[in-house]
Amino acid sequence: MTTPAPAAGLPALPVTFRPTRTRVVLLGTGFALLGVLTVMSFMLQTLTTGDRITFICTGLLGLAVLALLSRPKVVATEDGVTVTNLTTTRHLAWAQIVRVNLRSGDSWVHLDLSDGTSLPAMGIQTGIAKQQAIADARALRSLVDAHGTGRSET
Repeated sequence: MTTPAPAAGLPALPVTFRPTRTRVVLLGTGFALLGVLTVMSFMLQTLTTGDRITFICTGLLGLAVLALLSRPKVVATEDGVTVTNLTTTRHLAWAQIVRVNLRSGDSWVHLDLSDGTSLPAMGIQTGIAKQQAIADARALRSLVDAHGTGRSET
């Protein structure tokens, strides 16, 4: 079965939306924290082996938390949309998404679903790159309009 060409103005599927700059900052900070704590643990001569292990484990814990914070993404495929937030992943069929919202003051996109609930999609967030988030939200709205039965509002 051949995949139809994307309509004009629509991104080609599959497409992944994620806050790339935020991810780079978080992971860079996490690795820097781990590096600094590891180097400090070996440079301080008065530390015992247990103290050194504690320093390194603290760096690893910091890296793990920052890696968790860098996890969110939204992946749109022919089958639907997969929303990965901090600790959860949810796959939605196109028809389940009624509306894509990114209102002024929102930290990230919210998807209004056909069952009456709203799902935050933290993969499109306004943090560091607000204009990119707006462009990504518009692209996802266009995809929902083209593939689903939803309606989108600003």
